[in-house]
Parts: sequence; structure tokens; C-alpha cells
Amino acid sequence: MIKIDYPHFDFKIIVEKERDMIFDEVRKKWVTLSPEEWVRQNIIQYLIQTVKYPAALFSIEKEIKLGELRKRCDIIIYNDSLPWMIIECKEQTVVLNESTLSQLLRYHLALPVPYLFLTNGIHNYLFEKKECFFDEIKEFPRRI
Repeated sequence: MIKIDYPHFDFKIIVEKERDMIFDEVRKKWVTLSPEEWVRQNIIQYLIQTVKYPAALFSIEKEIKLGELRKRCDIIIYNDSLPWMIIECKEQTVVLNESTLSQLLRYHLALPVPYLFLTNGIHNYLFEKKECFFDEIKEFPRRI
């Protein structure tokens, strides 16, 4: 598991039609501030500010096809215009278990990438693809 010390960031938050909204700096738009969105926004800022991944390489809520189903990946990070990491965010109260990991692995079937990251903002698991299996790793890779 990776321990994350989230950086300070002055999130822009407003109330619109009785809903809390947060400005997503990557998508450049206001989105509903759900518990999952709070985790997503904090992970994004950690990866940009601390790990130093360029914001321009992020795709948020990217639609993918799983057979006939359409699903959305929380975050995809690209490297040289190729998908490089899929990130699945859950709200803090969601236990990360076999079911949540299976969801991330299904996304990997549609979008094979070398890295998978699963988080609920408290517990953070990063995996690297090694031949036919995934190895848990303890730090974020530098982009190649």
C-alpha cells in the first residue's frame, strides 16, 4: 500500500441549486462534489503537485467499451499519447476488496496499460503489469 500525504490545494467550491460543486482544474469545469469526486480531486492534485505528472496527460471520466457495455474510467494518464495508467477512485467509506479490484481489472481488459491504481483516498494500491500478472508496487513510476 502507498501512503499519500495530500498537498494543500485551494479547491474552488460553490453551492449551485442546493448542490456542492467543485471546479475540476483538469476538465476546466464545475462538477458535483460527491464523496468519490472529493477523492478524485485530491488524487489528481497529489499526482500533479507531488508526483509531477503533467495535467495535460490526464483524462477524467473517459468512456471505454467493455463488450457491449459503456463504462467510465475515473482517470487515465497517458504517456506519449498512449494510455499508461488507469486510476479507479472510490469514496472513503468504500472498502477496497476483490470486487473493486475486479472492476479495475475489467477496465484493463478494454484498455491494457502497464499501471493500475486503486484508491479510496485512505488506502492506495498501485500495480505494475509484469508479463501475465500484476505486482503491487510501493511508489509511483516516473513517466518514460
